[in-house]
Amino acid sequence: MKTNTFSYKCRLYLMFAGVSTAVFAAVVIIPFIYGLYLTFTSWDGVSKQKPFVALENYMATFADTAYWQALGRTMIYSVIAVILVNVVAFILAYMVTSGVKGQNFFRAGFFIPNLIGGIVLGYIWKFVFNRAFVALGESLSIGFLSTSWLATTNGAMLCLIIVSVWQYAGYMMLIYVAGFMSVSADVLEAASIDGCNDVQTIWYISVPLMVSSFVQCLFLTITRCFMVYDVNLSLTNGEPFNSSVMGAMHVYNQAFTYKNYGTGQAEALILFIVCAVVGVLQVYVGKKAEVSA
Repeated sequence: MKTNTFSYKCRLYLMFAGVSTAVFAAVVIIPFIYGLYLTFTSWDGVSKQKPFVALENYMATFADTAYWQALGRTMIYSVIAVILVNVVAFILAYMVTSGVKGQNFFRAGFFIPNLIGGIVLGYIWKFVFNRAFVALGESLSIGFLSTSWLATTNGAMLCLIIVSVWQYAGYMMLIYVAGFMSVSADVLEAASIDGCNDVQTIWYISVPLMVSSFVQCLFLTITRCFMVYDVNLSLTNGEPFNSSVMGAMHVYNQAFTYKNYGTGQAEALILFIVCAVVGVLQVYVGKKAEVSA
């Protein structure tokens, strides 16, 4: 009887989730295992031979100063971008749920940047920073706009942050909108009767009841910022003087430009582990806050 029940459950699972499981295994599990295997080889990405080198790629990774500099840059960029994206998204969500006229139009308008591909987005903003802002600065004699921000090391990082905030804020705004709309009107009315002003209502009522929205938005922005590549490529391409090379770009260059595929795969694995640890810790802390709220 137990055998029949088990076989029935297996057939039921294969019927409803078999295709999804096969696709997930083919797209995620198998490539991940194969990539893990490649970290122990000196494959150049082209030849048929994949010489086994044990832990040499990991030793090369820990000795690669440029990689750790890129990873440090990625963490700094991610911290600033994650904070700004969520602050801007939260403010926009509050604005478009406060009953302002044409709020549905504004929701769609703020979301549109997220629909533009990162490569296209980077080239658009590259033109803005190199040409539009410079022309505006020269015509109005504004010093800090008269030269391209992309030409300086700090300016290039600032440009990456600005573009990331512009791209991601609209998407995160929709999640915060759902959070605002999930707060009961009765609770807000009770807070108003008790004498709470708008700021107090948001801080003491809305924010604690929207913890799940914060958890989702923080997780999404952290993972996106840690793995940023397309905007990094088209906007700065790591310039000037490789000062804006992020972790994902360094991994790509190591594997496909310099043909050190094994080392690049090892560096990608470390980047993945760092991103996963940060993301899981953030979700864990957020879930605890959600329960306590």
